[in-house]
Amino acid sequence: MRVGIRAAKKTESDTGTGRMKKIFKMILKILAVFVILIVVFVAIVFIVNKISTKSEQGKIQTYGQLVPVDGKNMNVLIQGQGEETIVLLPGYGTATPALDFKPLIEELAPFYKVVVVEPFGYGLSDGTKKERTTENIVSEIHEALQGLNIDRYILMGHSIAGIYGIEYINKYPNEVSAFAGIDSSVPTQGGMDAELPTGSLKLLKQSGFGRLMLKFGTDPYEELPFDDETKQQMRMFTLKNMYESTTLNEMEHISTNFKAARGLTFPPNLPLIFFIQANNTGVEGWIPLHEEQIKDSVHGKVLTFDGDHYLHHTKSKEIAENFRTFMEEVK
Repeated sequence: MRVGIRAAKKTESDTGTGRMKKIFKMILKILAVFVILIVVFVAIVFIVNKISTKSEQGKIQTYGQLVPVDGKNMNVLIQGQGEETIVLLPGYGTATPALDFKPLIEELAPFYKVVVVEPFGYGLSDGTKKERTTENIVSEIHEALQGLNIDRYILMGHSIAGIYGIEYINKYPNEVSAFAGIDSSVPTQGGMDAELPTGSLKLLKQSGFGRLMLKFGTDPYEELPFDDETKQQMRMFTLKNMYESTTLNEMEHISTNFKAARGLTFPPNLPLIFFIQANNTGVEGWIPLHEEQIKDSVHGKVLTFDGDHYLHHTKSKEIAENFRTFMEEVK
């Protein structure tokens, strides 16, 4: 009887062990299928990105002219025939400055010669392996303007151009007749010492997941005052230039570039006007920071507008009109 009981227990134990093995094998199979699906999905995203990138290269429309700079080509767009020249400088990472500034160019070109400089890594300009320090960026922009025989002009810049612009003016004070900032950065603003994930962004670009995120994310151009063709071009430029090595290197230098600019000020006799967000909640003291920049200026002004960081998308008419009025007052 005892033998029978032991045999029964052994049978039950063997059965339980067998079930556990079957469950374990099933889990392994499910995991294997799951891993295969992930690998296939990643491969599809990668291949689609490569094919799409190649296809888009033939659809991107050229504009402007290429200017030799430091052995490479920098793209510059020139519109308008005015006696005074405005040089437009983009904010960080603007995929296609010439198209991004289009609403503002249309407002300024009837009165000024408007020159949009696309730094290396932007728009149709070449990339570069040269470190993206403020000094290098400023020197390259200056070389492009010299190549076009442009030696007297107003600088008008968006966002980080506030950092490059203040260095530019201190380096070439006899060439710049005024500075206009469009929600421009200030050397002393907070939050610019954070470590940025350039490695992860590079992986997003190379893997194709950056494209996937843009495709299923909110369309940043949907509500903007651009025609459909321009919007499509801007999307393709975004995919072409986002997270490229040149702009990623610039991202790595953001903190040091801001620190280097902290000891710089605009010359007191330089006409200085800022068009800034009235409701910037991302940077503490946004308006006072700009008011501090003009406090010693003979001709300084800060104007605020309701809108986002890219004020020139929606407030171009107001920017152009107020700028013209300001310059007439200066004269």
